[in-house]
Amino acid sequence: MKGFLALEDGSVFAGESVGADGFAFGEAVFTTAMTGYQEVVTDPSFAEQIVTFTAPMVGNYGVEPARSEAARPHARAVVMREARGPVWTDWLLEHGLVALSGVDTRTLTVHLRNQGAMRAIAVAGEGSVDEALRIVAEQPLMAGRPLVAEVSTPEPYVFADRGRARIAVVDYGCKRSILNRLAAAGAAVTVFPHSAQVRDLHAFDGILLSNGPGDPEPLHDEVDTVRALLGRVPILGICLGHQVLALATGHETYKLPFGHRGANHPVLDKRSDRVLVTSQNHGFAVSASAAKEVTHVSLYDGTVEGLDFPWLRARSVQFHPEAGPGPHDAWPLLDEWVAEVAYAQAA
Repeated sequence: MKGFLALEDGSVFAGESVGADGFAFGEAVFTTAMTGYQEVVTDPSFAEQIVTFTAPMVGNYGVEPARSEAARPHARAVVMREARGPVWTDWLLEHGLVALSGVDTRTLTVHLRNQGAMRAIAVAGEGSVDEALRIVAEQPLMAGRPLVAEVSTPEPYVFADRGRARIAVVDYGCKRSILNRLAAAGAAVTVFPHSAQVRDLHAFDGILLSNGPGDPEPLHDEVDTVRALLGRVPILGICLGHQVLALATGHETYKLPFGHRGANHPVLDKRSDRVLVTSQNHGFAVSASAAKEVTHVSLYDGTVEGLDFPWLRARSVQFHPEAGPGPHDAWPLLDEWVAEVAYAQAA
């Protein structure tokens, strides 16, 4: 069955449907990760987005339940040059995802790099391009959208009940890989909704602010909660959590033209002069390039990739140290933070 992707600027890319029938709206973005397609599609940070894979073949090694980053997919649709293997396409169909294969993803990616991420519709089946573009123009922009309530856990739950440090994870759209890495580092992990209050969190040994989708700027209540916890409990922010911490400490955020999404992003650790190859997935960034608290910067565009506020017992990174999927260069960051929190608690 035929299909197409239509962008809000009128560009149309033809393809073939290999997933569910119908259509899906979202922000058209791309990821340069060569593997980890199942992790990408189930990452809550991709909520309300149509994901284009730059890898030429997707689905080569099938699917496995343990690889999912959440209980269900969060990407709205998937766009590929070539979908391989019935296991992958059957999985897309089973989960109701609109998916297109046979798309000229190289041209599409170059277009999004030049013009920026934009609203789009993926259509599986026959449909009017003009009508699709009319409806796309009525969809909300990503800027200004608070999406964490759509992906956060509704109730607290215990992920790991034993460990040398008691860590509270504030779930803005947390990946399972983060929870697994915390537990592997020796943490007892309890996960809280995005709306958790100071009274819920202040008694823990440490607090991790998770990744998540959408614009951080509208998250006023979440920022106020983090601000009230500064200096009281050690805090580590990841991705959206990094941006929330930045807002809580007086910095600003802004939307990137096409974002950072992939598993090959080089980041300079300014303190050690070491380069980390990192996994990333974000469309917003922190405005603090000259601030003394900046610890990491992107070697692609110089954007802020890490902050440290030792006087507030808080730090953050824009990239994903759990590397799900991606290289393991940044794995020690989570291990070291858990060890520091445990040591401080024992002292």
